Amino acid sequence: MSTGAGNSVTLVRNATLFVTIGETTFLIDPLFASPGALPPIENTPNDRSNPLVPMPDVELAYDAVVVTHRHPDHFDDAAKEELDADVPLFCQPAETDAFVEEGFTDVRPVEETESFGGVTIHRTPARHGHGELAEAMGPVSGFVFEADETLYLAGDTVWYEGVERTLDRFEPDTVVLNGGEAQFTHGKPITMGVEDVSAVRDATDATVVVVHMEAINHCLLTREELRSKTENVHVPEDGETVSL
Repeated sequence: MSTGAGNSVTLVRNATLFVTIGETTFLIDPLFASPGALPPIENTPNDRSNPLVPMPDVELAYDAVVVTHRHPDHFDDAAKEELDADVPLFCQPAETDAFVEEGFTDVRPVEETESFGGVTIHRTPARHGHGELAEAMGPVSGFVFEADETLYLAGDTVWYEGVERTLDRFEPDTVVLNGGEAQFTHGKPITMGVEDVSAVRDATDATVVVVHMEAINHCLLTREELRSKTENVHVPEDGETVSL
């Protein structure tokens, strides 16, 4: 059920993506709720209900699902209802039981490495913020998809040594970052801002794509600001495909 777009990344909305490597398409972090159907993220600078924007008009065609972590802006009740129970679903081991309890019958936790559709999937470290706040956010992961080209999906993380090590280890052709500089009313941001994205840009020759923007109430960094303060970075609109 591949989209047949070649190696590409299609931003649906927020962190919901289609990643196509060779003949295999992965649906990443499905957030399918209608605009305003979810409550605001609490203790943040504004109280708008989520998602802030509608789903674009894209075809939902994919071979497997990857969930980086189960925060509601990465996997919601609408996605749980929409996905087939027997879809191959890759996740971090700590969240396996939750998916099984929800009725998914082909849950494939990635301890280190798994394979699917000619693609090798590696789970990579991530840090969802700084200090105690990162600990409170619970386990999060990134994933590397390796076939004829290598794509690194960093997940909800800030720039830190784990991201740097992953870039050095895999030397990816493409890096997808979760931007938005998501923030609470206390503490440092919990996803990447301009400085984080710039650090990644300086650390790799890969194509850099930044998503996770302008869809959730605590993501305060806009696309326009990120584009104006970085160079050689792709910041797609919802529904846009970046060919790799």
